[in-house]
Amino acid sequence: MKKVAIVQSNYLPWKGYFDMIGAVDEFILYDDVQYTRRDWRNRNKLKTPQGLQWLTVPVKVKGRYLQTIKETEIDGDAWRDAHWRSLAHNYGKAQYYCDIATLIEPILLHGKQTLLSDLNTDLLKAICGYLGITTSIRQASEFDLQEGKSERLLGVCLATGATTYVSGPAAQDYLDQSLFADAGVAVEWFDYGGYPVYPQLWGEFEHSVSILDLLFNCGHESPLYMQHLNRPTIAAPKQDLE
Repeated sequence: MKKVAIVQSNYLPWKGYFDMIGAVDEFILYDDVQYTRRDWRNRNKLKTPQGLQWLTVPVKVKGRYLQTIKETEIDGDAWRDAHWRSLAHNYGKAQYYCDIATLIEPILLHGKQTLLSDLNTDLLKAICGYLGITTSIRQASEFDLQEGKSERLLGVCLATGATTYVSGPAAQDYLDQSLFADAGVAVEWFDYGGYPVYPQLWGEFEHSVSILDLLFNCGHESPLYMQHLNRPTIAAPKQDLE
């Protein structure tokens, strides 16, 4: 049995994205499809004392956004300092800020990536390593795919030897499940529900924020607040003996 998921890369995505990676045997970054404007490809949200705030990586666009995600270039490096200052300002007092800042600083602040897909992938792999996720991560461009939305996805599954395709629930609107059934590949819809709340700064709890929010606040205990990762063993507090 082999489970595969195929998802476009996002900038510092939310915990559910990493939960899906942890739930499959192979995760395919679907970055040879069209870049979409005002989407998760180049931005995500943080919590601040003033509410939710977008962190957006500026990109160069061609005409009417006809480039693929993997072709999309980052527009300069000034944003790096701005994002770093925002993280420090809003999470500097979080319990695990220093640990996570050390993890991502070489990529986010000092990185030399010129392509959005490379930046997203580098951050993704670093965070997966911290969370203990060992899932193989590959690019869809490695495969020779046919035309058709469902056909392309099925082609990746067949090329990787998948027996189950794990998809986000939004794909139910377009995925031709009969194609997968005919090819002997089961389709499983990923459930993003049921996440517990965790210690979070700045007011009312928000689930739909970058994974960094969870990591800064919970550090190595972050998998406790996810569904499909190996849970860490947290030692019970010592009791004083009389």
